[in-house]
Amino acid sequence: MQRILSLATLVVLGGLGWTFLREGQATRPVAAPAVDGGTFPGANPWTASGGLGPAPAGPPSTAAAPAAVGAPTQYASVPGNGSWPPPPSGPAIRIASYNIQAFGPSKADKPHILYTLAEIVRQFDVVAIQEVRTQDDYHIPNFVRLVNQTGRRYDHIVGPRLGNTTSTEQYAFLFDADRIEADFSNYYTVRDPDNLLHREPLVASFRVRGIPPEEAFTFTLVNVHADPDVVDAEIEALAEAYRVVRLAGRDEDDVIMLGDFNADDRHLGRIAQIPGVKPLISGAFTNTRQNRLYDNLVIHQPSTTEYLGRSGVFDVMRQFNLTMDQALQVSDHLPVWAEFSAYERDYAGRIARRGMPVRY
Repeated sequence: MQRILSLATLVVLGGLGWTFLREGQATRPVAAPAVDGGTFPGANPWTASGGLGPAPAGPPSTAAAPAAVGAPTQYASVPGNGSWPPPPSGPAIRIASYNIQAFGPSKADKPHILYTLAEIVRQFDVVAIQEVRTQDDYHIPNFVRLVNQTGRRYDHIVGPRLGNTTSTEQYAFLFDADRIEADFSNYYTVRDPDNLLHREPLVASFRVRGIPPEEAFTFTLVNVHADPDVVDAEIEALAEAYRVVRLAGRDEDDVIMLGDFNADDRHLGRIAQIPGVKPLISGAFTNTRQNRLYDNLVIHQPSTTEYLGRSGVFDVMRQFNLTMDQALQVSDHLPVWAEFSAYERDYAGRIARRGMPVRY
């Protein structure tokens, strides 16, 4: 308990000795490789047997994404098969979490996988990503360029490489900059001097665009990936990290912890014991094999009245007509998501107006 309580002193803003690369700020030029005809060669990048066919020529992880490449026409449109809910009736945003299993050079060398991932990201306004595994600082910026090839304008925040072994990981946030703005002056990694966590959470704050700033929904996301080998101990530490981030948030009461907890909604330990805290994903499997609930979004229900009551799991297999083998090559996890009002609300659920706008 004493070690867990020491987390109360761990949150430190700024001064982390790392920066994230925003699009257009690369320090060395990269050239986009030529792609014959602007489309994938062959009739279908996925083989009929369910395995990957020969990967089309594409950018290595150290090069920029192609400037103009068409997505394979074989992908199902989104929404599809009735599994993806229709757009909300009022102003709302969708926040998601996605563990893109071992998201690094191997996936970057398979454009048919990257296009699937890019289309998944486009379904959401903000996506918290776990398991970025690469020593390449261009990996996420290049992927964002691919996401934006359809004319969208996503931006990103990337955390430092973390882990107790040589196999380190990064967290990332990808967000639609036409709908969401990030507080680039105030994102940070929770410090962990007692090494209670293999991968300390990445924390960032956001605000909805397009409505008066003093009425816009502001929120803080805590991106987590619990280690499966010591999940019980890490859940305990994450509970304290959540409490501390809420205390450190000054006037921000909407703190959403999301990611891969490696535990279902009934085994969130001290996280679920915090008064008012609620996991939004329950009674559904979040892994591709459909036998485990690992991924979730956790809110403090009395504070985050902006939650609109709609959440779920994005069924990659059904949306893109993939076999199990194909879907597993994209990731062994599925994205989880929830909808929130674009307007800030008070504890009674009414639209709230701040005296002064939050400066982002």
